[in-house]
Amino acid sequence: MPNPARQHPPVKLTKSYIDRIKPGPKDEFHWDAQDKGFGAKISTAGKVTFIVQGRLTPTGGAIRITVGAYGIFTPDEAREVAREHLRSMRKGVDPRNEKRKDEAQAITLRQVADAFFARPGMLKETTRDEMDRHLKTAFPKWQNRAIASITPDECRKRFEEIATKGLRKKPAPAPGSAASAFVILRTLFNWAKDEYQTLDGAKIIERNPVAVLKKELANHASRVRTRHIDRRDVGKFWHGLTTARQNPAFNADTRAGLDLVMFLLLTGARRNEGAALEWRNVHLNDDDPADNWWYIEAPKNGNAVHLPLSSQAVAILKLRKAADDRAPVSSKFVFPSRGVLGRIRDTRAPLERFAPTIGMERLSAHDLRRSFVTLGVKACRLDIMKLELLTNHVPQGVTARHYLETSDLRDYHPEVQAIGDFVELEAAKASGANVVALADRA
Repeated sequence: MPNPARQHPPVKLTKSYIDRIKPGPKDEFHWDAQDKGFGAKISTAGKVTFIVQGRLTPTGGAIRITVGAYGIFTPDEAREVAREHLRSMRKGVDPRNEKRKDEAQAITLRQVADAFFARPGMLKETTRDEMDRHLKTAFPKWQNRAIASITPDECRKRFEEIATKGLRKKPAPAPGSAASAFVILRTLFNWAKDEYQTLDGAKIIERNPVAVLKKELANHASRVRTRHIDRRDVGKFWHGLTTARQNPAFNADTRAGLDLVMFLLLTGARRNEGAALEWRNVHLNDDDPADNWWYIEAPKNGNAVHLPLSSQAVAILKLRKAADDRAPVSSKFVFPSRGVLGRIRDTRAPLERFAPTIGMERLSAHDLRRSFVTLGVKACRLDIMKLELLTNHVPQGVTARHYLETSDLRDYHPEVQAIGDFVELEAAKASGANVVALADRA
């Protein structure tokens, strides 16, 4: 059994006294003669730590609390803290509970978000990245603030700022971005309410401050989103993209971003599904146009699916392949980037540039998905059920859900080819030429 720490007779703990203390073969305690319960612990390595010891009740056991290290605290500073702790103990209040309460109250928004994202198996990587991006762009000044300190008034003010001015240097209303950011913030607050408590079980957050925006978020959630590229403008939009990608001033990342926009319009894919596409999930066959397809192995709805590619989409992929072959280092991604993910992350830059050219205030990647479906219905007279399948929406009807093939849609090549042909034809009209071909550069 190890020997107990050595106890010294009480003395007044001063700087000169502590500086003269030499470490021994085991920990030693030096107690103050002026303030009973205040002391200093000296380790065998010579580290001095101020402590305080007392009882909550006359018959209760002694509790010992660390005040802090000598050097961070002077003896006089440590003495004042010790006196506060001793006064609390005489009132029956455990200072340790107060300390833990203060620590719980100090949990920051960033710490809550990191803990929420770190839960194993709870979030897909793409979902986590998207949520984190919203937090960092919408709430940069709140990242290191105690989450419990964020007020309803601050939430309303920030929501209105984003909704009316947006998140870019050039002011532009962004009510959708505001709603998305605050839905994420609301989720984090709700989780933190149950996850973080003081020692006595009290919640550090009694009421979610984002609740003040209940009406605004409900209105946004119920709003039907129909924004898409009109079939009469799609040719001009496509011609602008194909012309822009020939600009020699554009770097590889910019050109890959343009190609991703074109690919999303031709396939109706979700942004992350297109952006994260890897070459191992692409099949190209020059001998059989109907045998060109791509595979989404981890879609948002969990329904992994093989999808056909139009000749226009194949042309884009071949340009991407040529660029990859010429690159100093080959990438596993179809739409690579020099960024930390190694691939294109979003399509905001090219969409913000080309939306005004067709009279639209803004466009999102999901608007390209709606455009694919709308072109299929209005311009190509395609069956809506097939378009639902091609955009990987699993049918909800009992018969369709249980009997339709939803994981292999390669037989629907005529449908995607019809949309690709329409886009190409409209682009030819917009350019004044008979045929618009993709420039053979990457």
